[in-house]
Amino acid sequence: MIQAPAKPAPALAPVEKETTVGNYFVSNYPPFSFWKPENLGDVATALGRLPASGTPLGVYLHIPFCRKRCHFCYFRVYTDKDSSAIKAYLDLAVRELELYGSQPFIGGRKPQFIYFGGGTPSFLSESQLQDLTGRMKAILPWDAAQEVTFECEPGTLSDHKLKTIRDIGVTRLSLGVENFSDHILDINGRAHRSREILRSYHFARELDFPQINIDLIAGMVEETEANWQDCVRRTIELSPDSVTIYQMEVPYNTKIYQEMKAEGKLVAPVADWETKRHWVKYAFAELEKASYTVASGYTAVKNPDRAHFVYRDSLWQGADLIGLGVASFSHIGGTHFQNQHDFEPYLAALRDGKPPIYRALTPTAEERLIRELVLQFKLGRISRAYFQRKFGVDVLARFGEPLARLQASGALVLDGDWLRLTRDGLLQVDRLVHEFFLPEHRTARYA
Repeated sequence: MIQAPAKPAPALAPVEKETTVGNYFVSNYPPFSFWKPENLGDVATALGRLPASGTPLGVYLHIPFCRKRCHFCYFRVYTDKDSSAIKAYLDLAVRELELYGSQPFIGGRKPQFIYFGGGTPSFLSESQLQDLTGRMKAILPWDAAQEVTFECEPGTLSDHKLKTIRDIGVTRLSLGVENFSDHILDINGRAHRSREILRSYHFARELDFPQINIDLIAGMVEETEANWQDCVRRTIELSPDSVTIYQMEVPYNTKIYQEMKAEGKLVAPVADWETKRHWVKYAFAELEKASYTVASGYTAVKNPDRAHFVYRDSLWQGADLIGLGVASFSHIGGTHFQNQHDFEPYLAALRDGKPPIYRALTPTAEERLIRELVLQFKLGRISRAYFQRKFGVDVLARFGEPLARLQASGALVLDGDWLRLTRDGLLQVDRLVHEFFLPEHRTARYA
C-alpha cells in the first residue's frame, strides 16, 4: 500500500460526463501555453551544446496538406495550396534541416527514428516523396534508423504510391481509418471511404511493410454502439500489426466547435466520456481475445516483440527531436521549442536563412522529471528503478500523495518495481496524470 501523508489528501478531481470543448490529450509537460517567444535565447544555447551521452536523435516532418479538413481536426493543415506552394514548402523544410545539420547538438548522431506526420504526408506525389527524402538522407543519413513512420489517408494511396513509400524506407505505415462506415466518415468530414481503406490496406500487406497500424476514433459524430462494434470486428479481421484508438475530443479550432459556438451549445455532439471509455474498453477486450497486447492507453499490438513505437517511447524517455515544418515541436538538449504556426511566417524566416522558431521553454529539473512520469504513465506503468537511476528520485516518496489518491480510487496498483494503472485507470489516463502537475500548470479542461 502506498503511504499517503498524515494530512488527508484531497480526492481526485470529479469525472466530467459530457464532452465539452477543450484539448484533453496530454502530449507534453509543461503545457504548450507556457512556452514563450521571450525564451528563444535558450534555443541557440541548446543548439550550440554537444548532446548528452546516449541521447537518441529523431526527426519529425509536418506535411500540412490535406484533400479536406476533418471536422474534428485541430492540427495546422491547408487544403488550398497549389503545386508551387507545396514545392516551396518542401524545399524550405529541407533548408531547415540543413540549418540544424551542422549544429553542435547533432554531435555526429544519425536519426534513431523519422516520423512524417500531418496533415497528410501521403498527399505528396511519388516524385515529391523521392526528392524530399533523398535530400533529407543526404543531410542526416537514415541507415541507423530503427523506425520510419509515415501517416496516410487511405484515399490518397495508389499502388504505385504505396510502393514508393515502401522504397524510400518507411517501416511503419499508419492508416488513418478512424471508422469503416461511409456515413460516419462523411458526416465527420473525412475524405476517404471504406472501399479505399480495404484497397490500400491489402496492397500495403503485399508490399511487406514491417508494421501496419490502423487508427480508430471512439465517439465520432453519430457513432453508435453497433457501429463501434462493427469497426472493432472489421479491424480484427484485417489483422494489422497495431491498432491505435483515440477518444474523440473537440478542441477550440475545429469545425465542430465553430458550429457549437454559432448555435450557443456547450456540449459537443459526440459520445460522452463514459461511453467513449466503455467503447475503448470493449475494443481492448476484443483485441486481447484476438491475441493482441494492450501497450498503452491508446494502442494494442499483435506481437510486442516486433511491433514497436520507437518515436513515442524514445520521446517519452527524453530523446532529442528535430521538428521540421510549420508549427512543429522540437526538444533539444532539455529545451523545448515550436516553429512559426502560420504558413507564410514559416517560409519567410527560412528564406531569410533563419530558424523559423516562434516560442520556447527550458523546463526545470523537476519539470523534466514530471514530464517523463506523466508521459510514461500513458503506457500504463512506470518503473521506480528507472526514475531512481535517471533522476535520483524515489517516486513513491516524491509523489506519495497523488499516488495514494490513484490507488484509493482503484486506478493504480503497486507491483514490485512497477506502478501499474488498472484498465479503468488506463482508459482515463489523460485526466489522471494532471494529479502530478505542479500547481501553476493545472487546468480544469480535462475529462
